[in-house]
Amino acid sequence: MKLIQLGDPGAETPAVLTDDGRTYALSGLTSQIDGAFLASGGIERVREALAAGTLPELDPAGLRVGAPVARPGKVVCVGLNYRDHAEETGAAIPERPVVFMKDPATVVGPYDQVLIPRGSVKTDWEVELAVVIGRQARYLESPQDAAGVIAGYAISNDVSEREYQLEYSTQWDIGKSCETFNPLGPWLVPADEVADPQGLALGLSVNGEVKQAGHTKHMIFDVAHVVWYLSQHMVLNPGDVINTGTPAGVALGLPGTPYLRAGDTVELSIDGLGTQRQTFVNA
Repeated sequence: MKLIQLGDPGAETPAVLTDDGRTYALSGLTSQIDGAFLASGGIERVREALAAGTLPELDPAGLRVGAPVARPGKVVCVGLNYRDHAEETGAAIPERPVVFMKDPATVVGPYDQVLIPRGSVKTDWEVELAVVIGRQARYLESPQDAAGVIAGYAISNDVSEREYQLEYSTQWDIGKSCETFNPLGPWLVPADEVADPQGLALGLSVNGEVKQAGHTKHMIFDVAHVVWYLSQHMVLNPGDVINTGTPAGVALGLPGTPYLRAGDTVELSIDGLGTQRQTFVNA
């Protein structure tokens, strides 16, 4: 099953998409898919309700698809987590995860428009595997404990403004936190339905031309290590989102640095997690 939120921004209806293509509303179980829902066994309640046949069917036709997690408490990002991406940007291979924060208000739906900031000339794309936390994690004993705190996985576009990120400051946050800079979704796939988070192909195209074609097996620090490492330095709470890094093929590392312009369309995909598609417009 896949958890999804449908409707206008701020008024989405939580729903579940089943393998036979049907959509069922979860409004009788929760008002939204958020940290409280995930922490209280919400995914299992959905499974039980599906098995009991008590969920009302919902027609998704014409409904906007929102981010599958409402109001993440924080968005934590790992930079330079694929060797080929580090190499294309001229950065050294990191000895430990490179961590930065992204304003959680950047999270939007997977098909929403993305705003190119006023004056921006270096807006870039990044397809990433997003990890959604389902139980509080603090000082996990080992990476093997990470699986017990992960609710599920989704596609994330860690949109970046490279001039702001790399030239305006030694910290990356302002180049990562512009409005609409984190499309998420379309679904949240429960962790136990993703056989191996290190076994997923991920890709991105711009205006139909493939730019990124990577695989999570090439992460420098795998998902379990990332979650464990972060728990040593901050408390991860239910509903938090972790962007785990991007493979090579971003505009910053390509010949001619073909940064995004108004009217460009970006499409992202990850095995089993669906596809995203955004058109970029000027703010």
